[in-house]
Amino acid sequence: MANWDPKYIVTELHASVGDAPWTPAFTEQESNRVLSLDSNVVKGAFYSETAWFWPGKWPETKGEEGTIKEHTHDYPEVIAFIGSNPEDVTDLGGEVELWIDGKQNIINKSFLAFLPAGVKHGPLRIRRIDRAIFHFTAGMGTSYV
Repeated sequence: MANWDPKYIVTELHASVGDAPWTPAFTEQESNRVLSLDSNVVKGAFYSETAWFWPGKWPETKGEEGTIKEHTHDYPEVIAFIGSNPEDVTDLGGEVELWIDGKQNIINKSFLAFLPAGVKHGPLRIRRIDRAIFHFTAGMGTSYV
């Protein structure tokens, strides 16, 4: 029988984690947030969130509604998009556009992006999804603002 200490282990999504004025809206056919964490969920924890993005034509038609706008944080952040191809884990299975410090990056490989505190990033948009993509982000702040 499974047994864990909820003081340390999070097994449910906390929908309030990660909400910000630039947070895009996705349908369940487009994406599912899986788990989230901050110091409101576990005392002393830093911000972290996970999600799956599903294949489909939705990125082509989503427009600004699916775009994370340019912003900064007063803490460092890591943004990751990981492909799900078991034959080639470096294959993103799609394409993500991420602007960092005013420069456009178009990425089609699994990646981690490190963003030092105060560095402008965004817009961030998924341009194409051919195969499910796993996403996580973590910031050394106690909440995502």
